[in-house]
Amino acid sequence: MPDAKAIPSHRPMSSAHKAALARGREEGRAVRRYLEAIEHNRPRRGRKRTPDSIRKRLGVVNDLLPSSDPLARLHLLQEKADLTAELARSSSTDDLAMLEKAFVKVAKAYGLRKGIGYNAWRAAGVSAAVLQRAEIGRVPNGTTAATTRAATVTKTRTRTA
Repeated sequence: MPDAKAIPSHRPMSSAHKAALARGREEGRAVRRYLEAIEHNRPRRGRKRTPDSIRKRLGVVNDLLPSSDPLARLHLLQEKADLTAELARSSSTDDLAMLEKAFVKVAKAYGLRKGIGYNAWRAAGVSAAVLQRAEIGRVPNGTTAATTRAATVTKTRTRTA
């Protein structure tokens, strides 16, 4: 039978700890949404389609549907679904500005806490202008994001002690 002293007691989390966890979740959510948005809006090969050209093609597809054979109808229905989804995505460009604003607010703190440096952000597709607005710069030679993070953690611990 295990000794009663061997079982760790579960202390409730402090409100400061809960707030820190919530802040971390919010920062992570903002970073993830922005990275997903820039990945989705990355330039593709070929001519960019405008919302008007998408609507025009939707009209053509709708006109062809009633007179098409079953196999062609299947392909037209899929094209219609693809065009409708593309039209919805193209109308949501306002969201990118909102997501970018939220990213700029939290990126520096998130990057410091997680040890993410300038080059990693750039490799993930974040533009240099956005990183500059987030006050994330290149670190001096010989310094990595991990050492910068370690220094920040050390400063925080000495302040709280």
